[in-house]
Amino acid sequence: MNLVYFCVSMKWRQQIRRVYEEIYQEDLVKRLESEIKGDFEKAVYRWILEPADRDAVLANVAIKSGKNYNVIVEIATISSPEELLLVRRAYLNRYKHSLEEDLAAHTTGHIRQAIFVVDIEQLLVGLVTSFRYVGDEINPKLAQSEAEILHDAVKEKKGSYEEAIRVLTTRSKTQLIATFNRYREIHGTSISKKLVDEGSNDFEKALYTTIRSINDHFKYYEKVVRNAIKKVGTDEDAVTRVIVSRAEKDLKIISEVYYKRNSVNLEHAIAKETSGDYKKFLLTLLGKED
Repeated sequence: MNLVYFCVSMKWRQQIRRVYEEIYQEDLVKRLESEIKGDFEKAVYRWILEPADRDAVLANVAIKSGKNYNVIVEIATISSPEELLLVRRAYLNRYKHSLEEDLAAHTTGHIRQAIFVVDIEQLLVGLVTSFRYVGDEINPKLAQSEAEILHDAVKEKKGSYEEAIRVLTTRSKTQLIATFNRYREIHGTSISKKLVDEGSNDFEKALYTTIRSINDHFKYYEKVVRNAIKKVGTDEDAVTRVIVSRAEKDLKIISEVYYKRNSVNLEHAIAKETSGDYKKFLLTLLGKED
């Protein structure tokens, strides 16, 4: 299969869809949806989608899985405010329900018995409905006080984390990073490490992902890929998600971070753990020929 036809810019993918529909009188995306059989077809299908629609699909799959908060968190925190708004619109258009509505329904239907489920729902809905200020301004006093709010939430393991949720869903990324840095200065360790050492419930795991993805999404994605590859039986869904969604954004930087962390090129790691057209497709997106 000539993968060049698929591994083109978003503009050309849109053109391919238009020409395909003119010739065959059917939507290429719907055709691909009906023929998804394996990792390769799934990767091509997600690649040909427009970015907002792709994230909407990823979010829906995560919600239906009933266990993968990470995908929701990364879409909500790593996207720009404008990108997140487009994702929410795409989700509503595709599924005829709002993203936040499905999140609330999911937690009600599947994990309402968990002790921290209300906090998880508040965090996820707060993240996906947030429209963060984008700017470089930092309020040091606010960073100080809110570092303590986060510390108290983790240390005291309160049943209600409303203040921590408020901080993480309303502040700009610049302000939050200042808060995380202040936390490290005060307590001698990062808040993410504190959560790894002491976190045990689902909310604290979601909190950890939120903080990691806001603080440095390049390192966050590197760890997602690393864990997916090292897992017994490669997590192809995670590998596909990162490579396909970041290929036109910052995959090169993520690859550099991966090499720095593992002393192995990401291309080599992917080639070792995948095969066939799926392998060729991922390597093409990574900018390497098989």
